[in-house]
Amino acid sequence: MKLSNTKLGYYLLTMKLKDFSCILLLLFTINSFSQYKISGITKADNGRILAFVEVYNKTSGTKYLSNPKGAFSIELDKSGSYELVFYKENYAVLEKTVSTSDESIVIVLDKITNLSEVVINTQKEKIFALNKLKDIDETAIYAGKKTEVISLNKLTANKATNNARQIFAQVVGLTINESSDGGLQLSIGGRGLDPNRTSNFNTRQNGYDISADVLGYPESYYATPTEALEEIQVVRGAASLQYGTQFGGLVNFKLKTPSKKPFEFTTRNTIGSYGLFTNFTSLSGTKDKFRYYTFYNYKQGNGFRANSEFESKNYFGNLNYQFNDKTSLHFDYTYFNYLAQQAGGLTDVMFNENPTQSNRTRNWFAVNWNLYALRLKHKFNANADFSLQLFGLDASRKAVGYRSNRVSNPDVVGTERDLIVGQFVNWGAEARFLKRYKIKENTSAFLIGAKYYQSKNSGIQGPGSSGSDANFNVANTEFPFYQNQSNYTYPNLNVSVFGENIFKITSNFSVTPGFRFEKIKTKAEGSYRKINLDLAGNVILDETKFENNIKDRNFVLLGIGLSYKPLNRIEFYGNISQNYRSVTFNDIRTVSPSQVIDENITDEKGYTSDIGVRGQLGDKVTFDASIYGLYYDDKIGEYETRNPNGSAAIVRFRDNIGTAVTYGFETMFDWSLNKTFFKEKENFVWNVFSNIAITDSEYLKSDAPNIEGNKVEFVPLYNLKTGTGIGYKNFISSVQFTYVSSQFTEANNSKTDVNDNTYGIFGQIPAYYVADFSTSYKWKKWKLEAGITNFTNNSYFTRRATGYPGPGIIPSDTRTFYTTLEFVF
Repeated sequence: MKLSNTKLGYYLLTMKLKDFSCILLLLFTINSFSQYKISGITKADNGRILAFVEVYNKTSGTKYLSNPKGAFSIELDKSGSYELVFYKENYAVLEKTVSTSDESIVIVLDKITNLSEVVINTQKEKIFALNKLKDIDETAIYAGKKTEVISLNKLTANKATNNARQIFAQVVGLTINESSDGGLQLSIGGRGLDPNRTSNFNTRQNGYDISADVLGYPESYYATPTEALEEIQVVRGAASLQYGTQFGGLVNFKLKTPSKKPFEFTTRNTIGSYGLFTNFTSLSGTKDKFRYYTFYNYKQGNGFRANSEFESKNYFGNLNYQFNDKTSLHFDYTYFNYLAQQAGGLTDVMFNENPTQSNRTRNWFAVNWNLYALRLKHKFNANADFSLQLFGLDASRKAVGYRSNRVSNPDVVGTERDLIVGQFVNWGAEARFLKRYKIKENTSAFLIGAKYYQSKNSGIQGPGSSGSDANFNVANTEFPFYQNQSNYTYPNLNVSVFGENIFKITSNFSVTPGFRFEKIKTKAEGSYRKINLDLAGNVILDETKFENNIKDRNFVLLGIGLSYKPLNRIEFYGNISQNYRSVTFNDIRTVSPSQVIDENITDEKGYTSDIGVRGQLGDKVTFDASIYGLYYDDKIGEYETRNPNGSAAIVRFRDNIGTAVTYGFETMFDWSLNKTFFKEKENFVWNVFSNIAITDSEYLKSDAPNIEGNKVEFVPLYNLKTGTGIGYKNFISSVQFTYVSSQFTEANNSKTDVNDNTYGIFGQIPAYYVADFSTSYKWKKWKLEAGITNFTNNSYFTRRATGYPGPGIIPSDTRTFYTTLEFVF
């Protein structure tokens, strides 16, 4: 690559701010090409050219795609023979061994029709049955990292409501906050990370950020509909170098790619328990150089508890233009709007009496989300890839309701409610350049990138109206002496530069060091009103306090990963990376009756490490077994105490509690019984899987009272998911069992008081188990799905909320039924 081709990348990576200057000197050019190549043409049995044929290199585990003219080309490290698999829908899968010495390779696929659903899935597995990301994928490096991929086309689950317990069943060690809002939000954690709105992961869709504010408010109020997804990519804590500073790592929702046909129409309608109705309709196609994928998703339901109705509307549009074989442009727009009534939390006594009850009739929550993304992808040559992504968010979240931390107190109509409104306006750009080069006969790769991100968000808290409706207007006239008023803006600036390099020492051993430089400048500018009343309700103090908090820091994160592949499809891997998590807007300023935050709270620091082995044994068994360690310094957490601001009330105090460590063993095992015992039965499929995490934790030191030596919150010792799927021709069914042992919800490890009929926010989450059943049948262009979630009808909960949608215990769904009818044209 010549210097003229790097000017844009160099310019983007040499950004100057008023108090910041970073000149990138690491970008280099290596003009080397792979010496060996396999290329050819893909055709149908009638001689017609076949475009967009999937080509999977079983030897290296990489995937390619033939171009619109049917041509494919695979760059290789060394000469020899390679096992390739060729797949295209409605054609028989072809496995073929080819050599670098072969010339003018012509691949002929046989046209077949009326394939059963089982055969289709079996054929796809030959290409898609990978449970990890490739070492290099476009302009990203995953070598040596713990990665997991959920292929949605393989799942038989309740996709209409984004049932996270089923969708993420084979991602080991995740903890889930379950809700009954039809899957409008996703809340997953793991390894001692709070699951609330997935705020401890960097959450992306098609590679761009979708949370409210990546650093200042990393909560995900938008969850991509499962019915629209091709796969979900999960990269654990080592993702901090390429994707930012969250301890959890990366969750990337990859939407379906446009159909290769000129026009494809899909509609799915679901009905279920408690008034559930959803519609998912998509249009997709390819015409010459233009491709598109778009969908509309509508949901409504009443929830299994009173006062828990919801309605949502979600639209997505993806437009792509392929200028030539090297350059393409991709535009995404996402619109998401929903309104939900929130039934509130329960005390332990209330939950044990009747988990379906609700004493909150005036709590409402509304979200309006607008996401934009524009991505340019360019290949300078076979060994050099560049991507530039621009993204932006214009969104809001609004909540109004009665939030007393005395959960059993009745909500009296005519009294004031708490109103919180957040506006999120941000944009950013991320550029990446990846170069493959030779070290002797082995191909190494260098990645360099930069990200610029800025936002100006705002938040207000004030009195809500005395009514029962979803009124999100401030009621200052009605309640002039509301005690928790505040009005803030939160400017945020983030500039980062990152890089990784795969050094391929031998053909089966690689070392991947990396770094990330971060500049984070977070502000909170605004005021809050302090009002004190005497016992008669008279105002004795009324003052407005102004604040201008600035947190400005620069730091470097380092990491390294190792990968050793002694056999085909077997890999030993290990990594260690530094992590960092900045304080959020809510950590800087919030007012909640059940939670108080230390005014001197600071960022979290630490590192994460994984060591494991993964792979496939033939085509029968897929596995991943590893041990990990997660070390926190200045870990932010909560513990029960009296309000330090002078009130006698018991609150959960949020602070940098101390130094903590979480560690454990995680294993995932998927066994194809039909390929082991019933090879001759082509139309039969049967698999079992097991997903086990054994996790322990400890606070090593703490300045807070009675914390040192305690367990870290949100860490169940045992987290087990297991199940089986069986199918014959177009009929497929699956059963899944989940068991999670008890876990603490705050750092002082309060035991559950079953007689508590006041708070509900203190204590453990008891151990629970839950079982789900799903089935589907396909006939021509129609598909019928049905299932029962929690078919044993257990009463359990996964969350003790301190704020919305509580405070208090948030019960999980009872037994529910659903049925989906799909039509594809």
